[in-house]
Amino acid sequence: MNTLNKVASITLYFWILKVLATTLGETLGDMLSMTLDIGYTISLLITSVFFVLVLLAQLRTKEYLPPLYWVVIIATTTVGTEISDFMDRTMGFGYTLGSIILFCCLMSVLWIWHKREQGIRVFPIFDRKVETYYWAAILISNSLGTAFGDYLSDNAGLSYLQGAGITAAIIAVVVALHYYSSLNQVVLFWIAFIFTRPFGATFGDLLTKPVSKGGLDLGTIQATLVTGLIFVAVLWFALRQEGKAKLQDIQQ
Repeated sequence: MNTLNKVASITLYFWILKVLATTLGETLGDMLSMTLDIGYTISLLITSVFFVLVLLAQLRTKEYLPPLYWVVIIATTTVGTEISDFMDRTMGFGYTLGSIILFCCLMSVLWIWHKREQGIRVFPIFDRKVETYYWAAILISNSLGTAFGDYLSDNAGLSYLQGAGITAAIIAVVVALHYYSSLNQVVLFWIAFIFTRPFGATFGDLLTKPVSKGGLDLGTIQATLVTGLIFVAVLWFALRQEGKAKLQDIQQ
């Protein structure tokens, strides 16, 4: 067992970066499958290979490396977009059935994780086997969040802003339960993790979709670049603040 933590702590910066990562994953995934017109199958293969490579690098590290960790998160959001689109469109499952299948897959992973490890802990994580469960659950959560977000905009007929409003309201309820209830914090974490995916994805759609469909029509390439720059800036600031906090603790 590794004696050093491998994953990010759950702070406000974590959730801000998670939302930005989902927006980036949405625009990047759409750029591959739609703008570059290489289709969902080839896009899924490309993003899956990238995900496997960065995940293997993450699993081989002996400690938490923020840039690598967040690249893996972005990879899960990107390949999660492609998995959802492949199931819903190429395989013809539709958003409702796709969401149900992904939800069952997530529950299965969490059940196996809980049974074999006698509980679920999302921070800190030291063991490679536990980290494997962690990344499997994150990948499926992001795929599920994508399918649910598409369900809101396509099946339920909501605009991108309305979809963002609904998911934001759910996240707000989760936050309130976190501070003012005794509900299991791990359960609340996974609920929040799932719903930050469609929340971030709706902003990706808002940036890239045509004006006629309620978007800003910036295009996937421009939206990906802008979101990527904002993500890097927030990560840099978060790491800088974390470094200052550690320095103050040492001095005290």
